[in-house]
Amino acid sequence: MSPRAAAVTDRPAVKVDAVLAASADRAREVLLECAEPGSVGSALDFEMLADRLGVHYFACDARAYPGWRWAVSVTRVPRAKTATVCETTLVPAEGALLSPAWVPYADRLAPGDLGPGDVTPFVADDPMLVAGFEATGDQEVDQVALWELGLGRPRVLSAEGREAAAGRWYAGAAGPSDPVAVKAPARCASCGFFVPMAGALRAVFGVCASEWSPSDGKVVSLDHGCGAHSEVDAAAPVPEKVNPPIVDDYILDVT
Repeated sequence: MSPRAAAVTDRPAVKVDAVLAASADRAREVLLECAEPGSVGSALDFEMLADRLGVHYFACDARAYPGWRWAVSVTRVPRAKTATVCETTLVPAEGALLSPAWVPYADRLAPGDLGPGDVTPFVADDPMLVAGFEATGDQEVDQVALWELGLGRPRVLSAEGREAAAGRWYAGAAGPSDPVAVKAPARCASCGFFVPMAGALRAVFGVCASEWSPSDGKVVSLDHGCGAHSEVDAAAPVPEKVNPPIVDDYILDVT
């Protein structure tokens, strides 16, 4: 149940106002002045919202709003015998075509979306990171410890962060299943252009330093590969034997 429907359900029953209930023609007349021609359909329902305040509903025939309906609110002053139209609007009914729910920028950002000048939001409790040192509470001591450890950064990859990165790289273009690696004549582990990583990921990954490789400057696994391997060679092509034409200089063409 929608919040609006719940609010209507929780509201004490309001006695139907006969003057407002009988004002459907007036409501339709005003609606036709505001709505796009051909978009107002038949009358659907009438609902009391409060004392001397009601709303008439009409079908919406606009092709761009399937499942929606027109709502025209009407009211009257005490002891008045005529209704006054307050406003007209479109409201969604059951099964109406609605826009997707709004998702915060930080939650809808996907890998590859970041462009020049974009900045990702700070995540204080990111499970992929852990503190680079144990805080003592003394800012000066902590700052010294931070730089003496050689980290130069307040947080480093957690075990979960390393595992996620390794799994993503190994299953993607940096791993052995990439089409370039499948057809490679040798693996990166034996290539002179392979630069091993430091740290826990060293046993599986490194960086390619071959300018002829499509992976130049990128992370590659030990069992990745490409045709620019330093220790392989392409078969030399066999020269094609061409028989030169025989020219007899002693024969003259008579023209």
